[in-house]
Amino acid sequence: MSNPDNLAASIEDHALDAVPDASRKGWLQLSWSTVGIVTTLVQLFVGALTTFVAGIKIGILAGLMVTVIGAALGWGVGHVAYRTGLSSTVLSRYYGFGQKGSILTAAVFGFMIIGFLALENALLYKGFLFYLNIADTMTSRLVVYGLLTVAWILITAFGFELVSRVSSLTLVVFLGVLVYMVFDVIASSGQSWSSVMSFGAQLPPDALKALGADTDSGKFVFCVNVMIGSAGALAMIDADLGRYAKSSRDIGFAALLGNLFMDVVMLAVGGVVMYAGMGALVDYYVNTGMTRDTARQVALQSPDSVAAAFIVFGGVAGTILMVLAQSKAQVLNVYSASLSLTNLFDAAFSWRPGRLVFVALANVLALLMLAGSILEWFNSFITILGILTTSFAGIIVADYFLVRRYISSEQTRAHALSDLNWPGLTTCVLAFVLAHYVFTAWVPIEFFVSITVSLFLYPVLRIASIRLGGKSMPHANVG
Repeated sequence: MSNPDNLAASIEDHALDAVPDASRKGWLQLSWSTVGIVTTLVQLFVGALTTFVAGIKIGILAGLMVTVIGAALGWGVGHVAYRTGLSSTVLSRYYGFGQKGSILTAAVFGFMIIGFLALENALLYKGFLFYLNIADTMTSRLVVYGLLTVAWILITAFGFELVSRVSSLTLVVFLGVLVYMVFDVIASSGQSWSSVMSFGAQLPPDALKALGADTDSGKFVFCVNVMIGSAGALAMIDADLGRYAKSSRDIGFAALLGNLFMDVVMLAVGGVVMYAGMGALVDYYVNTGMTRDTARQVALQSPDSVAAAFIVFGGVAGTILMVLAQSKAQVLNVYSASLSLTNLFDAAFSWRPGRLVFVALANVLALLMLAGSILEWFNSFITILGILTTSFAGIIVADYFLVRRYISSEQTRAHALSDLNWPGLTTCVLAFVLAHYVFTAWVPIEFFVSITVSLFLYPVLRIASIRLGGKSMPHANVG
């Protein structure tokens, strides 16, 4: 194969077809990406928020539970991707949703990932403004966002190989700088390791009551609800990466490491650093003219404050950490977004201009989110999007592991795709409505309802539809 052919294949990156065996990777190469996409300042902020609400012990306990659930879900969807070689939203055509039905999974997951792309672009931008002490002007936006967008397109355009290489290098340096920052912040605070590893809730009682976190059980529920949405998104990303796995064990281990870093390591580090450094951060804001009460509120107001904290604590080192944390995640966000958009436009319009077009489109859509108020609207929908992506993953797993076993005769040989798999779509809608509206008073951890409905209702509806309609089940003819 000539070099132009190799380049074209690398750019296309098997976006709509199965990854061949010759291109498969081991757990270490996959883990650079599963860990890289979750080790961000946003996750450090989630860690600070949950531990300040619940205390670090309850926060870590909740994180461990989410890790187990997220790793199991990520392995389940990743295993299906490994067997078929297909990305998450293309996979949903064969398992759970049908060709036209996969428009839903591609649209929701794509919107979620592009939203994170926009959110973390904004975080980088504000971090640069803070470090360089420059005004938020149209020129600043054009220069910074323009450079960031060009960087993400160039790195992501050439497929999984380059994405994995960039993620591995930036992750190693990021973890090194992060360890240095943790030791430096704790040493500078004058506190002991035992005190920073055992702090309790930091918010006032009225604030905790407003969050439903005035009891230990309420604090635990709050932490799980905050963290579980990301587990659903990560499970879908595990499929995008799992299609490159050499074995089920490889993607299983990569999924476990990703969830462990997201829900335990970053949670603990975010909580410890913000707790140990809170005094220094508040003093910094007071010196800029704020009152001490206002400074305390600003210090844990949003992920922006975490970026500011690391710059205040570490100067150049903190700024490097900020750039490394966001850059590797942004490359992976663009990669998954381009795969979702590729499936979306193919399933909806049979339009296949090539994955590179959708790499650029994902970045353009992220910039549009930043230009309007869409990003604020997106933030209010993160919990809902988490419920939906978790339901998607549950339906795919139920279809592959349960329904496929039931129809293991001549029906598994049918390769033609149906337009819509109504049992999958119906299950998804019911899972969301029951989890988010009906059972919240009895089951405050919404994920439990959505995943239970997805895993148990879907097989019942799908098998019933097969019996009643006598139609064959559309499954991939790979794996």
